[in-house]
Amino acid sequence: MSKPKYLLDTSAVLTFLEDENGADRVETLLRQEDILLPYLVLLETYYITRQEETADVADKRYALLKQLPSTILWDVDEPTLLTAGRFKAHHRLSLADAIIAAFALRQGAVLVHKDPELEALTEFVEQEVLPYKA
Repeated sequence: MSKPKYLLDTSAVLTFLEDENGADRVETLLRQEDILLPYLVLLETYYITRQEETADVADKRYALLKQLPSTILWDVDEPTLLTAGRFKAHHRLSLADAIIAAFALRQGAVLVHKDPELEALTEFVEQEVLPYKA
């Protein structure tokens, strides 16, 4: 049996970066497991940080994400695109969430997140849900 892969959603990355409840689990995954980061996670982390912090903080976080022990998924193939389209058509998800979940499904990875919207996809995508904010 092959080692599982874990795909981090933006909410998981921000949990780690902001040391929220669940950050220790994300750190353990980064140290011990095969991690995938879709390009959208880098994009969302960057723009959310730019909105809430400074450009310097956003730039540093982006650089940190590129240095993590992970594989960045830069390209979307047609099957991933169509899977995302099906998710978006049938569930109340943001476009980014639909694409990130499609990457997880197509890569055979466990989707790590704390986004209630993604729980609509539990029958399609294996998930590990981090503790929600109180």
